[in-house]
Amino acid sequence: MAVAVAERKVKVAELSLRAILCVLSALAAALVATDTQTKTFFSSYQKKATFRDMKAMVFLVFATAVAAAYSLLQAARCCVTAARGVSPTTATTKRSRAMAWCVFSCDQALAYVVLAALAAALQASVIAKRGQPELQWMEICGMYGAFCRQAGGGIASAVGAALAAALLAFVSAFNVFRLYGGDKSGGAARNGGGATW
Repeated sequence: MAVAVAERKVKVAELSLRAILCVLSALAAALVATDTQTKTFFSSYQKKATFRDMKAMVFLVFATAVAAAYSLLQAARCCVTAARGVSPTTATTKRSRAMAWCVFSCDQALAYVVLAALAAALQASVIAKRGQPELQWMEICGMYGAFCRQAGGGIASAVGAALAAALLAFVSAFNVFRLYGGDKSGGAARNGGGATW
């Protein structure tokens, strides 16, 4: 009974984290990808700022869009397998382990990509906010305030998405390594300790 309660808590936590990751990643991608501001200089010259002007922001949009799509697919998979009632008695241990390793690998890769994109975007945003006087790069947020505020909202959403991705990596690691726990004959998988979805 205790194993079933723990199993349910892990499933709910995983599904919740996948939903949070999907929403925050989609929000981050949408905020940054639609960010634009046009500034007029000398009453005739116009300069338009978009996320494409900074390659780090392009990488962030790509990474968060992939994270949103991946987490949506994984959440759907979680719902389908929960609805079908897949348990250790109905799924072979070999198939469960293969699926768990696949999900674990993809979750790890996704967490690293989202964290890398976030780090690059944070560095670019600091330079945009403060400039780099040693290289004579001026700050641009004074001129493009609305652009920087919307990009800041996208980066804040990406921070939440990166945290959710990191937590999901822990959950998927737990799902993999509990398949190998228990007695030496692999009885944990047969006794309910090795269930994964």
